[in-house]
Amino acid sequence: MTAKIFDATQCLLGEGPLWHPERQALFWFDVINKRLYGEGRVRQFDERVSAAGWVDHDTLLVASETQLFTLDLETGAQRHIAPLEADNSITRSNDGRADPFGGFWIGSMGRRFEKGAGAIHRYYRGTVETLYTDITVANAICFTPDRQFAYYTDTPARQVMRQALDTEGWPKDAPEVFIDTRDEGLNPDGAVVDMEGCLWIAQWGSARVARYGADGSFMGAVSVGARQSSCPAFGGPDLSTLYVTSAAVKLDGPMEGKTFVCETQATGQREHRVIL
Repeated sequence: MTAKIFDATQCLLGEGPLWHPERQALFWFDVINKRLYGEGRVRQFDERVSAAGWVDHDTLLVASETQLFTLDLETGAQRHIAPLEADNSITRSNDGRADPFGGFWIGSMGRRFEKGAGAIHRYYRGTVETLYTDITVANAICFTPDRQFAYYTDTPARQVMRQALDTEGWPKDAPEVFIDTRDEGLNPDGAVVDMEGCLWIAQWGSARVARYGADGSFMGAVSVGARQSSCPAFGGPDLSTLYVTSAAVKLDGPMEGKTFVCETQATGQREHRVIL
């Protein structure tokens, strides 16, 4: 399969695509330029923003460099929810996604890719708890449809981890390696899981989104016209449309940084709602 252009805006670092199930609209970020795109609008922020979950028809929970805040999509009003590494000037937020239990997982990374500077946190009903530390570039946060497992990666390690969850969505037992791409030299980035339990993961620098089965076996890939594909999301009326963000940072080409779309034979999960 080959993706085509969905939006020709060239993002310096496109990230965090989110299909809002109630608004039937795609939202995505340009992290470095501090912007949120969607519904034909560009929303500008004072600091870098990277990921979001939906709270209700008009509200997103947004992760920035220093906080989680709600954004009213109609009025633009913002409300602080919780600090996010606010006392650490080295890091910023990166990949994140709402979990099936109403929580929101959000990763961080060093602004200059400082080794081990990042972490992965979970916001759950008013508090933020740190789940993993010593992360360089947190990515691939997503969840299986049976609510049994979470996935995540530290991109430079080139391993996607699988984490068993308890009945409230907290990690239990130790994470295990689910996919190892070290021998192939692939860089796992943002990811999403479809209703069959297959993992769709952007591979930074490889111009594609790869699909892996629930057993970790490679099943195929969607070709993307931009080299630095960054994160996929399922959307559309029947959740079979795959959207993919990309980045133009350090690249010079007409397709880099654009947002892509591809019709698939798969069905994605409806994005989970964040419970504040």
